[in-house]
Amino acid sequence: MAMEERAVPPRVVTAERVASEAGFKKSCIPEVGRLLKLAAAAKPDGVIAESGTGSGVGTAWLHSGLGTGARLFTVERDEEMARRAAGIFADDKRVSVLAGDWQLIEQHAPFDVFFCDGGGKRDDPRRVVEQLAPGGLLILDDFTPSPDWPPRFEGQVDELRMFYLTHPDLDATEVLTTPASSVVIGARRL
Repeated sequence: MAMEERAVPPRVVTAERVASEAGFKKSCIPEVGRLLKLAAAAKPDGVIAESGTGSGVGTAWLHSGLGTGARLFTVERDEEMARRAAGIFADDKRVSVLAGDWQLIEQHAPFDVFFCDGGGKRDDPRRVVEQLAPGGLLILDDFTPSPDWPPRFEGQVDELRMFYLTHPDLDATEVLTTPASSVVIGARRL
């Protein structure tokens, strides 16, 4: 019996098409997308957030796990990309696509899931952690795996990764998504 190919949610396919049409090349990979779907599904009545909407691929993965009582807020600083992404979710009142600085989503905090893929991740990590509800999940992608402790990137200690992995308010770990990429996942301590 042949192994069936994993289904890709229809809105993810649409968002990938939008990315291609716009020449946007920084979309969430399927391995991270499936993790986003799982995280959203784990918080069926949760407030879900994303910083860095892009064309909406990560948003679509989060949406595919969104419970009927959940809300999803995503923010994109590029107004045209935000407009394109908003069109993908125009028929679902649970989803709000905001155009502007990442801090626009703070008014909807605290978050049960926060996929921080844009603003905040590097420039204000303390504030990112503060946006999480107790038990809230933080997902950060685009790391390069490191077999060392402390983790290193380009020969230097990766201070950003260390910040999240050792933050006193988080239980965090790093997980490989592909042989060449990893995510840091943290849960805010109760």
